[in-house]
Amino acid sequence: MGWRHWPAMAGKRGLATLLAGIIVAVAGVATSLPASAQIKNTKHNLGTTAGSTGVNQFSGTAEICVFCHTPHGADTSAAVPLWNRTLPLPASFTTYDSLGTSSLDGKTAPVGSVSIACLSCHDGVTSMSAVINAPGSGTAGDATWAAGTWSGANQTGGKIGAGLITNIGVDLRNDHPIGIQYGGGGLKASTPAAATTDTDFKTASNALIGTTRVWWVDTEAAPNGTRQKTDMMLYTRAAGVGSGYTGQTEAEPFVECASCHDPHTTNGTFLRISNAGSAVCLACHIK
Repeated sequence: MGWRHWPAMAGKRGLATLLAGIIVAVAGVATSLPASAQIKNTKHNLGTTAGSTGVNQFSGTAEICVFCHTPHGADTSAAVPLWNRTLPLPASFTTYDSLGTSSLDGKTAPVGSVSIACLSCHDGVTSMSAVINAPGSGTAGDATWAAGTWSGANQTGGKIGAGLITNIGVDLRNDHPIGIQYGGGGLKASTPAAATTDTDFKTASNALIGTTRVWWVDTEAAPNGTRQKTDMMLYTRAAGVGSGYTGQTEAEPFVECASCHDPHTTNGTFLRISNAGSAVCLACHIK
């Protein structure tokens, strides 16, 4: 399987504490988050922030979060908090399941959930500065934003450069499956602790956060029973057109881009944990 699915969600815009709280409450990403995730020091900082180590930078702002998040006027179809980008159409992607490989035994849903938010930059189709609500007065932004230009070797006009591994494109056949049942299925809201259909996958933990059942795969040597940012996240999809797979009847956990990648970490390639000794792969796969 391909293993290059990268997140596109970048940092915090201004009210960092508020957004961190929204991430927990709305997305259920973790039961605890650090006070500061230091996006400023990663490639997801696309603004001209002092001390930024970003490869690509837009001269129109020193803000960090605006490229992904906005406190007002967000895309309400996104399953991530206050998303400041228009999501691409799910049907525009060709997915891994189209290869017909016999090793793929989980049902696949349309590209969506948090993955489609990542792909709103990493499909390489739209400029990273094409946001819904730019800094300044009005959605078009202020004069500084309007006059902004891009610099950096990994982009052309703000679009992630062609041929780069971070440009996932719209053909996802050579990438790890996303929007796919974890472990071949078997985990449902009515049977949250059931074994996975495919015994080559590790058992997932689960908890109820508000009214939503969430699942994750523990990465700690001694699991503490809570969902941490360093665990492999599974994302709950409800049954229904545009959300789950055809025939799905209740909420289930799915593997998405952000299952393995945390866009707010300073880890290399934004992995939730180091992949030394294939630790990311072996967190879920029994090999």
